[in-house]
Amino acid sequence: MSKKYVYLFSEGNASMRELLGGKGANLAEMTNIGLPVPQGFTITTEACTQYYEDGKINDEIMNQIEEGIVKMEEITGKKFGDLENPLLVSVRSGARASMPGMMDTILNLGLNEEVVEVIAKKTGNERWARDCYRRFIQMYSDVVMEVGKKYFEALIDKMKEERGVTQDIELTAGDLKELADQFKAEYKAKIGVDFPDDPKEQLYGAIKAVFRSWDNPRANVYRRDNDIPFSWGTAVNVQEMAFGNWSDESGTGVAFTRDPATGEKKLMGEFLINAQGEDVVAGVRTPQPISALKDVMPEVFEQFEKVCSILENHYHDMQDMEFTIQDRKLYMLQTRNGKRTAKAALKVACDLVDEGMITPKEAVLMIDPRNLDTLLHPTFDQKVLKETPVLSKALGASPGAAAGKIVFTAEDAKEWAARGEKVVLVRLETSPEDIEGMKSAQGILTVRGGMTSHAAVVARGMGTCCVSGCGDITMDEENKRFTLKGKEYREGDPISLDGSTGNIYDGIIPTVDATIGGEFGRIMAWADEYRTMNVRTNADTPKDAAKAIELGAQGIGLCRTEHMFFEADRIAAFREMICADTLEERENALDKILPMQQKDFEGLFKACKGYPVTIRFLDPPLHEFVPTEEEDIALLAESQRKTVEQIKAIIDSLHEFNPMMGHRGLRLAVTYPEIAKMQTRAVIRAAIKVNKENPELNISPEIMIPLAGDATELKYVKDIVVAVADEEIKNAGVKLDYEVGTMIEIPRAALTADDIAKNADFFCFGTNDLTQMTYGFSRDDAGKFLNAYYDRKIFEQDPFAKLDQIGVGKLMKIAIQLGKESNPNLHLGICGEHGGDPTSIEFCNKIGLDYVSCSPYRVPIARLAAAQAAIKQTK
Repeated sequence: MSKKYVYLFSEGNASMRELLGGKGANLAEMTNIGLPVPQGFTITTEACTQYYEDGKINDEIMNQIEEGIVKMEEITGKKFGDLENPLLVSVRSGARASMPGMMDTILNLGLNEEVVEVIAKKTGNERWARDCYRRFIQMYSDVVMEVGKKYFEALIDKMKEERGVTQDIELTAGDLKELADQFKAEYKAKIGVDFPDDPKEQLYGAIKAVFRSWDNPRANVYRRDNDIPFSWGTAVNVQEMAFGNWSDESGTGVAFTRDPATGEKKLMGEFLINAQGEDVVAGVRTPQPISALKDVMPEVFEQFEKVCSILENHYHDMQDMEFTIQDRKLYMLQTRNGKRTAKAALKVACDLVDEGMITPKEAVLMIDPRNLDTLLHPTFDQKVLKETPVLSKALGASPGAAAGKIVFTAEDAKEWAARGEKVVLVRLETSPEDIEGMKSAQGILTVRGGMTSHAAVVARGMGTCCVSGCGDITMDEENKRFTLKGKEYREGDPISLDGSTGNIYDGIIPTVDATIGGEFGRIMAWADEYRTMNVRTNADTPKDAAKAIELGAQGIGLCRTEHMFFEADRIAAFREMICADTLEERENALDKILPMQQKDFEGLFKACKGYPVTIRFLDPPLHEFVPTEEEDIALLAESQRKTVEQIKAIIDSLHEFNPMMGHRGLRLAVTYPEIAKMQTRAVIRAAIKVNKENPELNISPEIMIPLAGDATELKYVKDIVVAVADEEIKNAGVKLDYEVGTMIEIPRAALTADDIAKNADFFCFGTNDLTQMTYGFSRDDAGKFLNAYYDRKIFEQDPFAKLDQIGVGKLMKIAIQLGKESNPNLHLGICGEHGGDPTSIEFCNKIGLDYVSCSPYRVPIARLAAAQAAIKQTK
């Protein structure tokens, strides 16, 4: 039997999300539970994958679509192109994961001049018929044929000006007929052929456009950021039209069962009378709050409230719904688990537990760990805020504070941010093609649009501050300027936005660290209960360590000691050591650094309150520490009593063709054992001192030797460390436990881990270097060519951002297996950038690591991701 590529809504259900996409699965589920859903069919995600394999819609899929059309015509009693009872449909994309960069909806498909005449006569509503047709031409031209909607908007604006009106709904049937003719002429001028009249041709054009949109640049960027594989594909939903623009007793809207910004349990949303769906989402008109529907159509509002309750109870989660009212009859067009801010996500999860709808375990699983990041971001300094007048107020569409220089295009936002500028993207309204610019901006400000506009929804998903619908702005996008409250703002001018209040401020307001609310603590407590892996932090200063401990870190997994050498008060001594001619001179220089290093480690041990602290010995090549400026070289020469030429000769001698694979890590300790000796003394003395002053902490330091690739070289360096450590402990007359381990960051170390483990108490995977050396990519230069790899679908992810589970992951598994066989007491961690990435954390849990280590502000993300990984694994 051939594969089924087309399902009627009545044939699917919510569990078929992978096949039908989120939208299709939920339309099927709503149909099953008896809600008022206009009927139709879904073309599966597998059909999309097949489309890319074949380079076209193949005959088998085409035949099934034709069968779907026939069945849909039977269900509705209407026919495509029929001059008695014509069928009009909407076409929507619907991947299994929500994709803001995907194709916009096409409404009113199936119209041509003849059909418009028929429906105008049959309904006696010519204005509605003409409005549907001009909308369809505009959408089809823009979405399917990629003729920019700005050309059509310009024609609408010109006509409104000529007619002396301000709203689209004030245009007459005759105006709209004329407009449709102008639109078709514009289409022909841009495309070179007439606008298609055949409804079947229109439908196949729209279906192909949905499939194509799965591979557009915006979708690819979003997929890369959100771990969505290209192989998933998108489904296509073809649904009978319900007309919100039928009359003044019709309308369309978007609503949430709870407030997506705060999580408060109240119906929230917006609707427009006499409008179609894209009017609300695109922000072309400013909508009314959903509560106003109670006054306009009380019976519809009552029915809608019941539907909301049914859906939330059915899905056990906050719902985001799209609906249309045609002639006082309610139709449900979509439901999905609503996108929400991190603050709202925590409140909703806790409330659902308190309401008995879900368990704490389910609450932990329902929160995207990456969104927690937004809770930890700064807010405005309240003292400065109180003294700063509010310039204007609009809708606080996505919480947070943003301050930066104004830019007017997504391209500029991307370009300015790349050179280190903080920018605020100001637009009339955003659309899916703006997604990369939105990602680069600190905040987004739009002139049009409500809480459910494109800008608001996407910004909330990204955790980016957004203020929308600022009607006070007079915009001149073409000349990159706008006027607000009598002041003209140009590109580069400073502005500040508060996405929680909707307030807009002139100039830059400083920010302060965020404070975390009670629901955060509850969710984190549940997460800590379920996770089996510990979470440590990468921190080099007591301040960073203290912040991480406050955020739930269980110690330090990586302290990079070289960062300490760059401090102004010690770089001179370190350079003195590098330029020394004899062992005695080197030791004298290192003696100057020793008390400073010891003090550093004392601060870290105290900040970590008895949790383990892993201190990595000097890792980078020495050339990184020498001066490059002529003035600094001259100063060094003077202090060393050497000539400038002699210093330059030393600097030249340190130069390496490939320093990341050169004289660094434990190789430095082999060449200059005195460096390892000094660092060991600093660690052990610090631990002894802190234990004496704070015996309850019971510090047991972990010394990590970087870059081991051979068991013999590791043993050589470890013997030096142990001899010095034992001598220090003996001289102090105390008992102190300590461990010596190594980083696994060279493929050979992973492959010979059984030998290496004989001289290591622990392994910590340095996946930044392990990835670099496994791929043979320089992580500093790979960015120059990785985009070409993404474009050609060779890679879907940056291997430095998402752990390569196939290659690098295999080396990790080998190292764990061999290491544990040789040393059953070996403990295991990861301290590369991947330690804060949720998908990488899930993999680390699966392969049996004891802990992950990440930057301080990513600790909550790692805690939640580790809990989710443990729950999924037990399932």
